Parts: sequence; structure tokens; C-alpha cells
Amino acid sequence: MVLADLGRKINTALQSLAHTTIIDEEALNNILKEICAALLEADVNVKLVQTLRKNIKSIVNLEELAGGVNKRKLIQKSVFDELCRLVDPQVEPYKPKKGKPNIIMFVGLQGAGKTTSCTKLAYYYQRKGWKTCLICTDTFRAGAFDQLKQNATKAKIPYYGSYTESDPVVIALDGVSKFKSDGFEIIIVDTSGRHKQEAELFEEMHQINTNVNPDTIVFVMDGTIGQAAELQARAFKETVDIGSIIMTKMDGHAKGGGAISAVAATKSPIIFIGTGEHVHDLEPFKPRSFVSKMLGKICFLFFVFLYLSLFLYNLVKAKLEITIDIIIIIIIIIIIIIIGERNANLFPLLLP
Repeated sequence: MVLADLGRKINTALQSLAHTTIIDEEALNNILKEICAALLEADVNVKLVQTLRKNIKSIVNLEELAGGVNKRKLIQKSVFDELCRLVDPQVEPYKPKKGKPNIIMFVGLQGAGKTTSCTKLAYYYQRKGWKTCLICTDTFRAGAFDQLKQNATKAKIPYYGSYTESDPVVIALDGVSKFKSDGFEIIIVDTSGRHKQEAELFEEMHQINTNVNPDTIVFVMDGTIGQAAELQARAFKETVDIGSIIMTKMDGHAKGGGAISAVAATKSPIIFIGTGEHVHDLEPFKPRSFVSKMLGKICFLFFVFLYLSLFLYNLVKAKLEITIDIIIIIIIIIIIIIIGERNANLFPLLLP
């Protein structure tokens, strides 16, 4: 699981509340000390950790709490909410519009998995009935066009690039013009991978952005680069207006906190997480669900789904007649699941 080691340490700190007889200022400070140490160890920016601690202390004001308040639950909820705040800048990402060309420009560090993520996103929308395509403007890295071509061919996605044209801006404009005239709805422009020290490549990225004028820019964030993540993300943000983030290489990596810091640096929402190497390994990102999985919590929706499955199984096993009342109950449960999937805030997580 993504950031599993961090989640385990935070969960251990929270579970220690169950063995604490008196929840006082000292107990709260000890728990926060463990949580902050775990976040810092995972490469979350120190200023973000300090803010998280300050916010929790402000919410859990033990001296002013009413007598009947469950202090354990309040601390757990406050920690959970602040962890969600770390990965959720409360900004709505760009939503493609059906029936019109949506130009999505990808930027990111070299080796972050940007080209693969381009194909994954194109495939994701293609499966949902969108007309998608890919454009390779990377003339810097040898074999870049071949990689995109291979990925696109495997996923059966139309692509555009050039072995002879050396100007990435020309390739981008020609590709966008071609796919616009052919009625494509999702036009993904892949750019050269770069580092913040490469001024020429950043200027190239700026030129493509200025000439193509994309609807949104997706920053592909390598979750394994640790503390360097924030500086790199900030450098990209200063050059182009990053609209959203795709996180890659997070599976099982203990120091994925750098990617959390990148969210704060760009103030852009995470929209997907790369969960593997295959074209379908792209998971939509939901902050509360992400944090709950990290902490090993089980969502209320899981129990609803489990109950529905057992209910239907017992009906079939007992060969009972399915009445109109049963059908109505099933429909209501399905509606609850759908609404809950779209808005995780409606259902609290089951904290220990």
C-alpha cells in the first residue's frame, strides 16, 4: 500500500490512546510527537508538519472541552482531517468537456513515468467513450517518440510525432491542429522530461505552453525522490500554471511524503495515482479514501457493500421470493453506495 510504513506509525500512535487512562496535555503532546516524527521521516516538509501539529492543538483544546466530549475520538478525527488537508488543496481540477477538444499538457521530471502516465490517462478516457490521442514533443531524449509510439499502439490510441522535426513547438502545433480537425476530444501533449537546473528545457516547456495554450497542465510527480520533490514542484509551478498532479512510483515506498509536500508547493490537486506498470494501472485519487487506506481504516461503504452481498447470497441460497420491498431496499442501498463513492465526506471512517 502507498505510504504503508507512514500509515502504520501514525496508526500505532493513535491506537496508543486506547491504553491511555487520562487524556491530558502530556498525552496529546506525546501522540503528536510520534505522528510528526513519522511524517518528517517520510520526507513531508517540516513547515507542513508544524502546521498540522498547530491545527490539531487548536482543535483539541483540552482545557476548554466540555465534560461529555469523547477526547479519544476528537483527537483521532482531528488527525485524520489534517492528514486529508495535506493532500487536498481544496481546488477543483479541470474537467474535460465532451464533444470539444480538450488539450492536456504533461510536464514532469525525467524518469518520473510521464510518457507512461500520458498513455494511461488517454486509455482511461478511451474506456469511458472519449476519442483520445497522444502527441510526442520530446525531441531531447533519444527513443522518446518510439516509447510513446509503442505504448499508444499497444493501447490502440492514435498518436503523432516526428523523427525529422527538431522543434517541439512545431510538432505540438501540427499535432494539435491535426487531431482537432479529426474531432478528437482528449488531446494529450507529452513534453520533454526535465530537471529544475535545465533552463533551456524549462524555456521550451514555456514556449509549448504559450503556443499551444492547453486547457490544463498535468504535473507528473515521482513519489520516490523524497525531499527534493517540493523544490522541483515549485520550479515547475513558477514556469507554467500546473492544474493537477499525477503521482507515480508510490507503491510500497516509505518516503512518499515528498509527493505530499509537492501538493502544498503547487497548490494543485492530485487527480490520479499510478499503481503499476500496465496501461490500466491508474487509480482516481480521493483524499479521504487515500488517507483511510494509508491508516488501514475500513470505510462505512465497505460494510454496506458486504451486507448487500450477504443479503443477496442468503436470498438465493434460501430460494426465497424477491418481493417489491426487497427490490426497493436493494435500490436504496445501491444509491447510498453511489452517492458515497462520489462524496466520501458523507460517511465517516470507522476509527478504532
